Amino acid sequence: MAPSHVLKCCQRVLAWVPVVFIALVVAWSYYAYVVELCAFTITSTGEKVVYLVVFHLSFVMFVWSYWKTIFTSPASPSDEFCLSKSDKEQYEREERPESQQDILRRAAKDLPIYTTTASRAIRYCDRCQLIKPDRCHHCSACDLCVLKMDHHCPWVNNCVGFSNYKFFLLFLLYSLLYCLFVAATVLQYFIKFWTLCRRKSAENCPKNDLPDSHAKFHVLFLFFVAAMFFISILSLFSYHCWLVSKNRSTIEAFRAPTFRNGPDKNGFSLGCSKNLKEVFGDEKKYWLLPVFTSLGDGCNFPTRLVIMDPEQLTVSSQNEPAKSSGANQPFPVRPLSESQNRLLDNESQWVEGGSEEENVKSGAKKHVIVSLES
Repeated sequence: MAPSHVLKCCQRVLAWVPVVFIALVVAWSYYAYVVELCAFTITSTGEKVVYLVVFHLSFVMFVWSYWKTIFTSPASPSDEFCLSKSDKEQYEREERPESQQDILRRAAKDLPIYTTTASRAIRYCDRCQLIKPDRCHHCSACDLCVLKMDHHCPWVNNCVGFSNYKFFLLFLLYSLLYCLFVAATVLQYFIKFWTLCRRKSAENCPKNDLPDSHAKFHVLFLFFVAAMFFISILSLFSYHCWLVSKNRSTIEAFRAPTFRNGPDKNGFSLGCSKNLKEVFGDEKKYWLLPVFTSLGDGCNFPTRLVIMDPEQLTVSSQNEPAKSSGANQPFPVRPLSESQNRLLDNESQWVEGGSEEENVKSGAKKHVIVSLES
């Protein structure tokens, strides 16, 4: 017992090594830019003031978003997704997977769940002993189920999910702008110091008015580090911008969620504009601030399942009793809240059991859109 406890403590300490490394690099970059470049190298007062104001603005936003990404706890499912004591005892007594699934289906009949495993089973976490909401996954590093889990990032020592995904995106954005500004403003002095280093002395370079001091090493390395981080962060930020526009997480990009009609990689996509609002909120004035403005509760997501062939939908709806009240019902009749998320506005139309046939017939005359809120 004691050795395992010591091992876990060591793992927790080692997990902070990447964060400490980033913090040290950022602290050194601050010293190199403010002291070595602006204080000792730049002679123009106006240039110093402009550089320092813009630098500190980008620095504060970068550190603020990074801090929020690190120290915002991952959101976990609410108690309504946990099995009751009787269901949990019955689930543990059952040995057959079919009987266990029957218990999970009964427990999930009133929950806003519309995705299953690839084998059409209810998604259940044996570790946390709860029914997983849509887009929720268990993180082995955090040892808990995380709502709308994207990935576990070692550079922030935290799981990126519903509660801090916006902060993570802003962290990438402001780190990108921070590196770009530093590299762009340092470039001219990098060239001068590089020329000075190549000619060995200022006497051999009469056009170079910079002193041959230790500041040149900070400036040279500052440009290299800023350029290197800018290139690496640019690809990651571009990828996550694409994910946001498609309303996918990193996990869903590799493995499409399974809905009633099978796997659908665009099952949660509501269009680029509404996808952005789901992450950043309704009010654009808060989009660039590291404050939580994401829509929804992390357990309940609007979905849009578009069936291109209405006749195929009619046949499948007659053959598949997905809305029946039988024991094998894989999906709930309706979600707990029909208007909790404002993304769909008046476009949400919930298909009730008694009026499903009428909706299918009317949909045969045009594209059929079934809006579900998971």
